[in-house]
Amino acid sequence: MSNSASLPPPGVSLVVPTYNCLALTQAFHRSLLATLPKDTAWELIYVDDGSTDGTRDWLASIANETIRVLLNERNLGYAAANNRAVALSRAPLLALLNNDLVLTPGWLEPMLSALRLPHVGIVGNVQFAVGTKLLDHAGIHIDAKARPTHVRVLSGFTPEVTYWPAVTGACCLLKRETWDTVGGFDERFQNGGEDVDFCLKLAAHGLRCAVANRSKILHHVSSSPNRKLRDEHNSFRLTRAWRAELARLALPARTRQITDLELDAALAFDDPAEAIHLTAFRLGLVRLPPCSAVRAVETALLEQEQRWRGMGLA
Repeated sequence: MSNSASLPPPGVSLVVPTYNCLALTQAFHRSLLATLPKDTAWELIYVDDGSTDGTRDWLASIANETIRVLLNERNLGYAAANNRAVALSRAPLLALLNNDLVLTPGWLEPMLSALRLPHVGIVGNVQFAVGTKLLDHAGIHIDAKARPTHVRVLSGFTPEVTYWPAVTGACCLLKRETWDTVGGFDERFQNGGEDVDFCLKLAAHGLRCAVANRSKILHHVSSSPNRKLRDEHNSFRLTRAWRAELARLALPARTRQITDLELDAALAFDDPAEAIHLTAFRLGLVRLPPCSAVRAVETALLEQEQRWRGMGLA
């Protein structure tokens, strides 16, 4: 075997956390090797987070100069596993990948192109659920109740790139320098929320989250054991950290919910100015949101916070 120093420096570091699900990891690995562009130098870093199903033995069997394996002594969670692997990466680009993806030919090239666009900090892609083949992710928007929600509808004409407040960390591409600027994933999140938190931090640095719509893959979606156990804790932490920004980002979704009934109600209460404002905001003629929309988002946040207090989180 040749010395690793003789290999060309990698152009992209592929970072893949694993936790059990050996069969899915093996299928992912085959799809990855079959779809990487032949003109791209790469390194693959698997970081195992305490698997007990034979995953570690299999990883040891495939390790070589370009496939590196890290073993966590205990289960550290998604954020910490990624942080540890990225710290050892050597390439200027990072591709964060879940081990339950099924990658398809041409998935990486559109993401590389999107990352070259001005002010783009991170690039996601379009993902379909393996079992149903239904669209599962084409970006993350903030819904009318200020909750991060996957975009699961594509318009008839879809541009090559669209921009959203966030993208999922299941399959994303970014520059290593961008990762270092933000400081990686916040390890206080436990298998959820760290990707949205990261994207909101990017926005605070003036960088955008893009989706490369020509990059389409399959995803088994939340297949790791106990993936959803901390969802409420993660949502509470994210909202506490980004409450004002989430409220602001919720306004477009709230705008789309403005109905003729609300306009009629504003007129019924002798508030024609609010009715005019609601109409103009709904049509995109003014940027300042109407008071009723702001109140609706705030009410939704207060209701959610009251529910978290009832759970002992707040």
